[in-house]
Amino acid sequence: MNRNLWLLAICQGLLLTNNVTFIAINGLVGLGIAPHGWMATLPVMGYVVGGALSTGLVARTQQRFGRRGSFQIGLAVAVASALVCAYAAVSKNFWLLCFATVVAGYYNANAGLYRFAAAELAAPAWREKAVSMVMAGGLIGAVAGPNLATVTRQAFSVPFAGAYIALAGVALLSMAVMHFIEFPAALTRKEAAAGRPLREIMRQPVFIVAAASSALGYGVMNLLMAATPIAMQICSLPFSDAALVLEWHVIGMFAPGFFTGHLIRRFGALPVMGVGLALNLACIAVALSGVELHHFIVALCLLGVGWNFLFTGSTTLSLTAYTPEERDRTQGALNFCVFATLALTSFASGVLVTTQGWQLLNFGSLVPVALTGIALIWLERKRRIAAAAAI
Repeated sequence: MNRNLWLLAICQGLLLTNNVTFIAINGLVGLGIAPHGWMATLPVMGYVVGGALSTGLVARTQQRFGRRGSFQIGLAVAVASALVCAYAAVSKNFWLLCFATVVAGYYNANAGLYRFAAAELAAPAWREKAVSMVMAGGLIGAVAGPNLATVTRQAFSVPFAGAYIALAGVALLSMAVMHFIEFPAALTRKEAAAGRPLREIMRQPVFIVAAASSALGYGVMNLLMAATPIAMQICSLPFSDAALVLEWHVIGMFAPGFFTGHLIRRFGALPVMGVGLALNLACIAVALSGVELHHFIVALCLLGVGWNFLFTGSTTLSLTAYTPEERDRTQGALNFCVFATLALTSFASGVLVTTQGWQLLNFGSLVPVALTGIALIWLERKRRIAAAAAI
């Protein structure tokens, strides 16, 4: 871990502070001002829809302004959108809140490239550990996010307006940290135009599985996490309990970052991703066994660790799918797959948990888990066939 990686890990932590706070409060703010209850998670959905819509623009700004310049633009958008969210909460303007979270999605899509940037700040032999350790910076968000939401909840007469204002300050702090990170020089337009067409890159089995695993793994995590504060409120559990559950969930997401990279180097990406899939199944089993506080804590913690193994593994796997010249367009395509899936699951979580209940939501999450397992088995089988043919 060099100086640049440590600073990037801090930025990752501040990103997660923003994301966890958004997840903790957007559904509840939406529930209070939405025209209909099933619309409660539309502001959560707006954040990831904005991310999906921004992936192409992010790829272009990364190419035009380089890593640091593009990341700073994203942080400026984070400041402005958080302030608009605060105004929307105060004025009880649900659609303005949704619009602001869509705009904030540009920051989310931009910062979603921190993990790829980490691989560029380390020697090739240590890329797995660099990705894993920078993602471990999300532990900052695990502690800061839920507590920030709790402390600022009643800072003003309107619930959670203070949390949005605090998030603007978090983004400003991240801008200051980002200023001191030295990234490799950006590719020239000629260099960036070289390489294979995106369609050819996307036809590779390794890309297909990396994209499917990251998207579906993140989708399952988001499906359950976005619904948790609402489900706990329906079960008459206080917001402080929901904040505690989210805190342990995000600890589960990022604490393994200190050793996931080592596991991937030793056992390979696919076996580690398989363990992540098994942890997702364990999460669903616990969630279906009851709705007491300890059920939510254990289930969401298992979900977080499972996500870490799947997402870190799929990110490492994707690094073999492209050359430096193909970086921006390939990473943009990978992020689009993730954010499009997040948009779908954000909407589905609100609809299912408010109309069908927590139990059905968990049963439904078995579908993407099964699809991810099929993808991993398919790639492993293709690799074994290729290895046998090479002998």
